Amino acid sequence: MSDVQTNEVSDNPKAGGFSLPLFALPQAFQGIAEQNATRAREQFEKVKEASEEISVLLKEAYAVNAKGAADYAAKVIDISHSNASSALAFTSELAGTRSLSEVIQLSADHGRKNFEATTAQNKELWEIAKKVATETSEPIKKSFAKALKTPS
Repeated sequence: MSDVQTNEVSDNPKAGGFSLPLFALPQAFQGIAEQNATRAREQFEKVKEASEEISVLLKEAYAVNAKGAADYAAKVIDISHSNASSALAFTSELAGTRSLSEVIQLSADHGRKNFEATTAQNKELWEIAKKVATETSEPIKKSFAKALKTPS
């Protein structure tokens, strides 16, 4: 019975918390168990490193996205101000009309200007949204491409 051990695989603090009791395992299996424990620690370290990289990446993506959302919100506020000013100017001009034909002409002009402004505003908002999506996703795509190329 001299080749039977009842000690643990590792009391080594570098073992990463993997302490596997070997209850009456023959000496031949102890080496296999130690190799498996070593491999498990190595895999744990790889997963830990990948998790840290993903965490950093997500923080960066969130920061880019938050800035883009702030830019978008600022543009929406700017557009709202512009539209409110336009509506007030139209109301002021409308109050100064003297005939039905002036009201119709003024309304038609305002409608055309409003349509053109709305088209331009929507284009600006679309460009901001597209820029934010691209800037947010680019680091993530690069990181995944790097991860796929890295042998495990």
